[in-house]
Amino acid sequence: MSEDNHVKLELDDIQRGVLSPRPTPYAATYILFRIDDRHHGRELMRRAAAVVTSAADTVSPLGETWVSVALTHHGLKALGVPRESLDTFAWEFRQGMAARATVLGDVGESGPENWESPLGTPDVHVVLVAVAPDSAQLEAAVDRARPAYHALPGVTAIWRQNCHALPTETEPFGYRDGISHPAVEGSGIPGSNRLEVPLKAGEFVLGYPDELGGIQTPRPEVLGRNGTYVAFRKLHQRVALFRRYLRDNATGPEDEDLLSAKIMGRWRSGAPLALCPLHDDPDLGADPARNNTFLYEQDDPAGFATPGGSHVRRCNPRDAAVAGVARLHRMIRRGTAYGPLLPEGVLEDDGADRGLMFAFVGAHLGRQFEFVQSEWVNNGVFFGAGEARDPVAGSADGSGDFTIPRRPVRRRLPAPPRFVVTRGGEYCFMPGLTALRRLGDLTD
Repeated sequence: MSEDNHVKLELDDIQRGVLSPRPTPYAATYILFRIDDRHHGRELMRRAAAVVTSAADTVSPLGETWVSVALTHHGLKALGVPRESLDTFAWEFRQGMAARATVLGDVGESGPENWESPLGTPDVHVVLVAVAPDSAQLEAAVDRARPAYHALPGVTAIWRQNCHALPTETEPFGYRDGISHPAVEGSGIPGSNRLEVPLKAGEFVLGYPDELGGIQTPRPEVLGRNGTYVAFRKLHQRVALFRRYLRDNATGPEDEDLLSAKIMGRWRSGAPLALCPLHDDPDLGADPARNNTFLYEQDDPAGFATPGGSHVRRCNPRDAAVAGVARLHRMIRRGTAYGPLLPEGVLEDDGADRGLMFAFVGAHLGRQFEFVQSEWVNNGVFFGAGEARDPVAGSADGSGDFTIPRRPVRRRLPAPPRFVVTRGGEYCFMPGLTALRRLGDLTD
């Protein structure tokens, strides 16, 4: 019997948004709420608990639409969660994303002072995420849900962002997205890399042993168990600037395709350089059984196929020899595009807001999300590249360069500009369903 079979995750108490990959295609929306009356806020929690789908459910109470609910530290306070309980939550969560901006590289134009209001402010209390097969079904679900919070004058919807996933599964820069997700012991959901040993449940769900044998659970246990932390971020993507950088540094169309693959670590089809380093393979890119099943150390330790500084290798070095233990920094990542796509071939910015709504899911904000951002995305020391940053998502400041290992002479490109600008974000706690009901039953 495998070790995975010994792990008994309480799937019926874990929100589906924690473990389940999203379908394709789909539409999604993020709605933020402010709680002005804690009694109405508690009623919102009770109503949410009735519609949130668990990880054990294959069908949502809303049919093909499913909903997730998370709260900020300010939100838990607004509901009246006692101080002795609040103080047991992760200290990064208690500080909030805006206060952690310097660590995350959210400086300059990505700094909280430039964020989209009300992101990063004490007004954000509840984050509701709804996912449906298409925009029409999503709007119908939101319309059905609207009376539930409109009837609560002490709860106000203060921000909304609609998102979408294309049938091509690509993000605004044009790459297939959502390929990689880890296997979590006890989840029953296979990982996308058959060569990766499943990770301990406690890496992603509070109340279970993690890779170090520890158990993280805010108190009381009924509030923390089966919950997790989520980092939501709105990331604006400068697609025209990205295209011009590729064009200006390539010798021709074929070289431009190769250069874009070296920067990302995958061809635009999703085919990994690790498996097809010389040319794209769209069939491989579209095959979920093969497009993420690879390692680095044995076949490509020096990065001749997949550069160590490429986006996907930085964010998940797999078995490569790097400073630190890669498994301790693994995370579940979800990304959903927003805004109109820039037409193919257009090299000038049209002024539209487009990008990615990013969500990190994990039990350790510090050693997972923040570590990856600060040490792997915005630094290159971990694999011997000094201060070089992630060429796609790094907080570029005009310094450094991007190096492509190559025989006999490596190829160096000028420092990439900042292609991704943070427009705001929040650290949230996503409770289990029992905890949602517990929050609804709080008393003064």
